[in-house]
Order: sequence, then C-alpha cells, then structure tokens
Amino acid sequence: MKDSLTLLSRVSAHPDSRCWFVAWNPTGTLLASCGGDRTIRIWAKEDTNWVCKSVLGEGHQRTVRKVSWSPCGNYLASASFDATTCIWMKKTEEFECVTTLEGHENEVKSVAWAPSGSLLATCSRDKSVWVWEVDEEEEYECVSVLNSHTQDVKHVVWHPNQELLASASYDDTVKLYREEEDDWVCCATLEGHTSTVWSLAFDQTGDRLATCSDDKTVRIWKRQGAGEEKGVSKDEPSWKCICTLTGYHTRTIYDVDWNPLSNALATACGDDAIRVFEEDAGSDPMQPTISLTAHMPRAHTQDVNCVAWHPKEAGLLASCSDDGEMAFWQYQRLD
Repeated sequence: MKDSLTLLSRVSAHPDSRCWFVAWNPTGTLLASCGGDRTIRIWAKEDTNWVCKSVLGEGHQRTVRKVSWSPCGNYLASASFDATTCIWMKKTEEFECVTTLEGHENEVKSVAWAPSGSLLATCSRDKSVWVWEVDEEEEYECVSVLNSHTQDVKHVVWHPNQELLASASYDDTVKLYREEEDDWVCCATLEGHTSTVWSLAFDQTGDRLATCSDDKTVRIWKRQGAGEEKGVSKDEPSWKCICTLTGYHTRTIYDVDWNPLSNALATACGDDAIRVFEEDAGSDPMQPTISLTAHMPRAHTQDVNCVAWHPKEAGLLASCSDDGEMAFWQYQRLD
C-alpha cells in the first residue's frame, strides 16, 4: 500500500459510553458527535486541539444514534432510541431544541436532510422510513410512511443533488425511494448482501452508491441510464452492482463514507480498524478495480462505528468508536 493514514489527534468525546456517530457541518467548521450518554456534543478546532463548544443534553431520554446537519448549517437533527427525532437550531454559540418529531413506534436509528433542506428522512427499528416536509414557517409534517423493509431499518441517506432517498436494513437489502404523484414510493430494491446492511453512501456525483454489511463486504452500485439495460423501463434508471470488496474486513463493516473531494472510500469496522480504498487509474468504470490503499489496524480499542470525511479539507477523516473516543486522521497519497 502506497498511501498513508496518520493519526492527528484523539479526543475523549463521550466518556464511559459509546460514541455512535460524527457529522461535519457543511463548511467543516463544526463537528457533531452523539453517544450512549444521551448527549450531542459540538466540537470546533482551536489551534491544533478539538474543543467541545456545546453539550446538548436535554433533548433525548436514551442513546442518540445519529445526527445530521441541514444544508444551510443552521439546524441539526438527532435520532434517538427514545423513538424521537429532535431538531436543534443554532443560535450564535448555542443550540436550542425547537421541535421534537414523534411517531415512530420505537428506536429511531438514522436521520438525514435532503440537499434542498425542505425534506428530512428518518428510519426506525419499527421497519419504517418516514419522509418529513419542512415548510416556510419551519413546521415539520410527515408526508409519507414507507413500509418497504421487512426488518429494522439502520440507515437513510439522500442523493447529493436529487430528491432520491436510500435506506439500509436488517433484511439484507437497500431500498430507493422517489416522489411520484404527491406520494413517496419504493422505486428500486438492491439485493446481494447476505446479512444486515449497516450503512450506505453516495459518491459526489450520485451515480455510485457504496453499501456495507455484516457480511464483511462493501458493494459498489452504479446507476444505469434509463433504458440502457434490457427489461428496464425507459423512464426508470436501474442500479447494478459493479464491484464487491471482499476479503479485507474480518468483522462487520458498520460505516462507509465517500470522500467528496477525491472519491477515496473509507470504512469503519468491528475489527477496530479503518481502511481506505481507491479506484485504480485507468480502471473500467463499468467493472472498476478498487484497491486497499490504507489500513489502520488498531484505529480504536473497540468497534469503529463511523467514519466521516471533511467536506472541504482534502484527506481529513474523523472516526468514532465504542471506546467513546473520536480520532482525527490525515489520509495522504504518497505517489
């Protein structure tokens, strides 16, 4: 491997509990973390140190599983095992919980903001995906409840520039949804994983989707143009698995993230490691060769739950773990 992953710093983010997830705000000036201690923490860099600027501890009664920033950066949504989603508004240096979204029967596992900022998606152990609409008065209304999965839904993510939603589930599948005649419908089911799909990420173009699973593989799916494949409706693109990364991970892969600046793909694994992959130069885009370019075997002392590339600073990667810590890494091409 010709590339390197260098540890820059390590922070005790959620002492005595798991740190489940980290998310950069759109400008990369703030990082939100959430954990088993029922709190959300907002971090900013001062000199070379990452400093906690706010602790949001009044919104949830149980573990906070995921957080998501609005595209404008003024709002943060948090999904909790208490079956609610909180919307936090940034007010100067502080954050205030302005809305609590209720309706899921039990644990909310993930939340994601659409690129327009006018839609929010949540998913739950109750097997459903909800789409919420945000109006000009900043009121939130559930406009669709999608029951396409047969098991716990682990993760939701939006296409980077279209109102296309993807979800990953304990039922080993990925579902894609779009709006059709004022309702949301499942427009595709991606099958191939043989165990729980934990997370998924679109690349910067939205033409590729990476999924990771309890089956220890990462699958890369590519959108085929409408009508390109035999049997595909002329107005409905399909998704085809063009590459499977197998043999690299020794335990469940909990998260995957595509670098928006370089297309390097990072994974978070239950074997305590972080890995980075890149497509080989000159590789066939329909049958790409993707190689492991960096491997940090003991990135954390316990399961790595999340990896998140900085949106503006090339190669800066944040991670978090069951050990309660966040770590910051610099990924660098050495050739």
